[in-house]
Amino acid sequence: MNRATPRRAFILSALLLSAGAAAGCSSKEGAAVAQERRGAPTPAPAPTPAPQPQAKGAALVTVAREQQATWVRNFNPLLPEGNSRFPTVAGIYEPLLVYNTMRNEYTPWLATRYAWSDGNRKLTITTRSGVKWSDGHPFSARDVSFTFALLKKHPALDLAGLWKFLGGVTAESEDVVEFTLRRPYVPGLSYIGHQPIVPEHKWKDVADPVTYANESPVATGPFTEVKTFQNQIYELGKNPHYWQEGKPAVDGLRFPAYPGNDQVSMALINGEIDWAGAFVPDIEQVFVARDPAHHHYWFPLVGGTATLYPNSTRKPFDDVRVRKAISMAIDRDQIVKIAADNYTHGADATGLDDSYERFRSEKAVAAGDWVKLDVQRANQILDEAGYPRSADGVRTRNGKPLRFEINVVSGWSDWVRAVQIITQNLQSVGIEATMRTYDFSAFYEALQKGMFDMSMGWTTVEPTPYNFYRDLMSAELVKPVGDMSARNWHRFGAREADTLFRAFEAATDPAEQKRILEGLQMIFVQTAPVIPLFKNPSWGEYSTKRFTGFPTMENPYAKLTPNNAPEYLLVLTELRPR
Repeated sequence: MNRATPRRAFILSALLLSAGAAAGCSSKEGAAVAQERRGAPTPAPAPTPAPQPQAKGAALVTVAREQQATWVRNFNPLLPEGNSRFPTVAGIYEPLLVYNTMRNEYTPWLATRYAWSDGNRKLTITTRSGVKWSDGHPFSARDVSFTFALLKKHPALDLAGLWKFLGGVTAESEDVVEFTLRRPYVPGLSYIGHQPIVPEHKWKDVADPVTYANESPVATGPFTEVKTFQNQIYELGKNPHYWQEGKPAVDGLRFPAYPGNDQVSMALINGEIDWAGAFVPDIEQVFVARDPAHHHYWFPLVGGTATLYPNSTRKPFDDVRVRKAISMAIDRDQIVKIAADNYTHGADATGLDDSYERFRSEKAVAAGDWVKLDVQRANQILDEAGYPRSADGVRTRNGKPLRFEINVVSGWSDWVRAVQIITQNLQSVGIEATMRTYDFSAFYEALQKGMFDMSMGWTTVEPTPYNFYRDLMSAELVKPVGDMSARNWHRFGAREADTLFRAFEAATDPAEQKRILEGLQMIFVQTAPVIPLFKNPSWGEYSTKRFTGFPTMENPYAKLTPNNAPEYLLVLTELRPR
């Protein structure tokens, strides 16, 4: 879509997703947001991989986004984003809509309009004409209905729980697809709109799409051609049939493998990277001052919330008193100063970042005293909860010491430092917590399967707090330990919250929506399903030495970060050679 095209029909109402407004409109991750946080460099970083030469004359944007020592060739867009290579879910494949956090609106993508009907139990989407798959085969509404049928047939791929509220998906014509819902579910627009779409003519014969690596993708996105794939680097070239005329303006994307953020930071500083989403301490001196004319960054506090996930299937984390006491023992100011280099500030008890500021309930914030450092009160709560101190000072329950591990990614050194501070803080209340580090892939698998005591994690940024809280406390999303869960990693469900989720799904009045969202915030504050630590900056750095078109504070047409799907698709299609 040409950026100059009017998009008034896609702008959300003040409280968003009002069915009354949407009815007249013409409008995954998990791990994407994992990349919204990064760590500070540690001393003596390991050398970066030797970059492979680009093709002569090629304008390839070098991107540092995922952090792994070696690449595995997987471009399956139906898997959690951490399992497939960037930008599989939004850049190789594409969604129907792209929610723009900075503009608070949906941008039409493979869809050109949507409309609600039948009391918000039916969503009709018009797909874009003239779109081709990268092999030249025409895209149609049948590809959309096929994709959603695939998720129904293989529940492991239904990462957002779409078929919890969907009743059916039917291609009514070449360019119209109709979604029937089991119940009114207006917030489902973001889950439906952000689902990557796959081609029926290629995927109908895939025996097992859950394990399918899709090494040579056929897709609609701007970058579909795998030009090079080695264990230390891969390169993507343009889609020869891309539907946006004149785009992409760059020849392709280039991805060296960096095992951790230390190496990413060094490569950024040395001018080897064009675009990244990394934590760089003292960025003005370390990065910008190296080349003030070309080195730039933008860190708005809209990157979700850095969060501790206590596994509610394991004791003592099934006890809300223990969760709150642990939170009260944590010195967030110290974490922000030492681990986050003062780029942010501690989270309040709602867990919401600044992208949700218009929804925040001050009543809920005031009720959430458990995010404030209060060691005396934490000790008192643990005493009352039945965890007395033993002779060695360690708290016990039925004679067993209160000891547990906190998982974190080994290369994310800001979070590593945060966990080190937390383990020290918890000693003051008689808890022996130890840090356990993993490579990202192993960390993320343990997180998704619920195979942890307590884990560092992130939260997603969605159009409303409804989506945020549904991820963290809907009983509908709780899966058995061992099953992959896209978002409810801690296996926590609040039935009283599900009642409000249902009410919000059918609400059309902005005042009613606001009242329901305030109720959800209060339930979150009362139950403390997770422990918010600090608001994540939306990390984004870039160099204009070779390319321009990046979002900036002065031109915030989208988030700068390459870490949030599908929003980074807005940036990929705007980059151009200098």
